[in-house]
Amino acid sequence: MKENSVSVNNLRKIYGKLEAVSGISFSFDKGEVFGLIGPNGSGKTTTLRILSTLLQKTSGDVEIFGLSLPKDGSMVRELISYIPEDAGVYRNLSGREYLEFISDFYSMRGTPKTMVERGAELSNLKERIDDKVDTYSKGMIRRLLIARAIVTNPQLLILDEPTSGLDVINAKEVREVIKSVSSQGVAVLISSHNMLEVEFLCKRISLINKGKIVESGTPRELKEKHKAENIEDVFMEVVR
Repeated sequence: MKENSVSVNNLRKIYGKLEAVSGISFSFDKGEVFGLIGPNGSGKTTTLRILSTLLQKTSGDVEIFGLSLPKDGSMVRELISYIPEDAGVYRNLSGREYLEFISDFYSMRGTPKTMVERGAELSNLKERIDDKVDTYSKGMIRRLLIARAIVTNPQLLILDEPTSGLDVINAKEVREVIKSVSSQGVAVLISSHNMLEVEFLCKRISLINKGKIVESGTPRELKEKHKAENIEDVFMEVVR
């Protein structure tokens, strides 16, 4: 196990009689954007939650930068940021106050003032940064959440539907930010239903369906293998 990589080996998660994740394996390194892609109910969000230490696996091995889950969960939590698709914020705070709260909580990872300034810049809320979050659109909240995940200086950034609710311009800006973060050595794991986004961001992807990995490779390899023009066509073929 390399200390600069994330490794999942034969991971299983069972809820009663339901096997949500059925022995999946994948790995990726720091500086890489890796995509775990699948339809609703495929097991991808369960997998992301296990890597985020919010769920415990039934069996298998999960190692993050040389640390093992669940044994080293407290240390792993010091290294990651996770934004679920349905993440919320404290709506009675302004955007700036929310960033100040987060930066104080994660002060061991950086200077709070610098984190707030960077978060305000990354969120691109401009003068709205001092308005109450309760007045924000879904897209504005999403940008604020992505910014707060990045400013905590994680070594592993886990994003479930990172551009959910964003218009074309803001989605493109968020994708550029994610690429920039990965180029600085951060490992990024994303799940997205936007196949164009996946193709643009991810160095490699794994397609998951009914709890099992059904295909893996670079976007180019998968398109060539399935004689497809884009990843959306590959996705439709392997899921069917």
